Amino acid sequence: MEAESEPYVRLATLRQLHQAVADLNTARSLADTLQTVADGIVAGLGYELACVNLVRADGDLVVAAFAGNSAAEALITGRVGSRSSWERRLSMGEEWDELRFIPHTDGWVLLDDDVPQWHTDGPDPRFEDEWHPQDRLYAPMYASGGGPDLLGVISVDRPRNGRRPGAWGREALQMYASQAAIAISNARLRANMQRALVRLEREQQALRASEESFRQAFEYAPSGMAIAEMGGDQHGRLLRANDALCRLLGRPASVLRRYSFADLVHPEDIGTLLRTSAEGGRAELRLGRRDGTYLWVSLRNSVVADTADGPRFLLTHVEDIEERKRHELHLAHRASHDALTGLPNSAELRSRLGSRLCERPHSVATTAVEALDAAYGDTDDPDARTHGYDVDAAPGGPYDHHVHAVAPDTENDDGAKGLAVLFCDLDGFKSINDRFGHHTGDAVLIEVARRLTTCVRDGDTVARLGGDEFVVLADGLGAADAADLAVRLRNAIIPPIRVDGRAVRVGASFGIGWAACGMTAEEVLRSADQRMYVEKRSRAKVHRRAG
Repeated sequence: MEAESEPYVRLATLRQLHQAVADLNTARSLADTLQTVADGIVAGLGYELACVNLVRADGDLVVAAFAGNSAAEALITGRVGSRSSWERRLSMGEEWDELRFIPHTDGWVLLDDDVPQWHTDGPDPRFEDEWHPQDRLYAPMYASGGGPDLLGVISVDRPRNGRRPGAWGREALQMYASQAAIAISNARLRANMQRALVRLEREQQALRASEESFRQAFEYAPSGMAIAEMGGDQHGRLLRANDALCRLLGRPASVLRRYSFADLVHPEDIGTLLRTSAEGGRAELRLGRRDGTYLWVSLRNSVVADTADGPRFLLTHVEDIEERKRHELHLAHRASHDALTGLPNSAELRSRLGSRLCERPHSVATTAVEALDAAYGDTDDPDARTHGYDVDAAPGGPYDHHVHAVAPDTENDDGAKGLAVLFCDLDGFKSINDRFGHHTGDAVLIEVARRLTTCVRDGDTVARLGGDEFVVLADGLGAADAADLAVRLRNAIIPPIRVDGRAVRVGASFGIGWAACGMTAEEVLRSADQRMYVEKRSRAKVHRRAG
């Protein structure tokens, strides 16, 4: 093989790789898949020994399959190496992209660790790139889905040509490891995986037969796959899509060939897609379906290079991760919302309020002349010149268009608008809890939350602070507007609430505070809370009925 031309070497290697990848998809169980992974390296990638180390539930790696030497297979199959020892090996080796190579000059320090090892006899190398019996080459396998979770490690030994693999041989091994990770993941999920791929024709068969075998592997793969152009005016256009991808996106192959992934991706994910396409990496993003909805998928790109003019097309694997993403969003919602009422909780309230505040207090014009000057930019006050936008607030740049929160003058309503914070405390709720039990109390809280929500605008926030306390954030209100809103909210709460055929009543006391830059979220809430208690004491002589 060494005497052949480079294009022939690459073509032969690609055909061998096709054969090995096709074999991966013929296995029906996890054990068969693992053994097939090891056998494929020996049969198709030019190594005499291959070992598959699989990550167990406890994190350690077990020798799950071995090929090339029956004595070595009987000796080390089933033995376990600790995760720490494996991480040491993967971190100390030379980085060949995702592969790790440890030359014999460095590997002597690993002779006594607990990773199962098999050393072959042989003479010392005579040439610089000749393979030494104690050289080590590892190909990590990562779980599908774009995450960093290690699935296992393939270790190889004794190249048949006696030399360290070149650039193309490394890429072939790396591509094979990626495909092996997909096959192992699929075998774990499907115990009775249907045989979808046929064996590729042997190395001596024509290129056309190899392409046909690849076509069958592509079309019948259980996960979505696509081939897209790289470079030129048609960059990114889909050339071919398999049945699994068509089902996933709800579009026939003839329609998909009119698009590129850039046409299908969610607008917010276009940057992620472009980076992934350029680097031939992995990403999680949303693709549009025929019905107009978007589906979360994991994309894994492999750049297939041509011998003459560089990259020609992308081989893309598409995996449905919608269920996982939905679960993540559900967990995020639970962490930020009250379990009983469904309203934003205390932490989310403070986060939203804090996002409107900055440490720098905003000064406003105190006279008509200053207000006029500020409107036309004729002032020495930098805050007035920017009309409420702080151009120097961010240390990382001169233009951080932060809109200052300013508290209106509540004594003399000058028409100024601000972010009103209405602190609500229910009157008589404790007696309902004591008299009728927590079930009735919970029902009252749920109904109060509903009534408050229906009385505010879409952009306003109604949050449950805890117990029988609620907070409403309403932006763009003047002092009179906030007072009117408090009256409307109180009137919405007062009507009887029916629970299990019984009518109960609660009242409400409101305190109106104002968010202003220079204050913290706690200070704003404390101010509104204090005003609520002032209002509650002022109404102490008013008869309140509850229950």
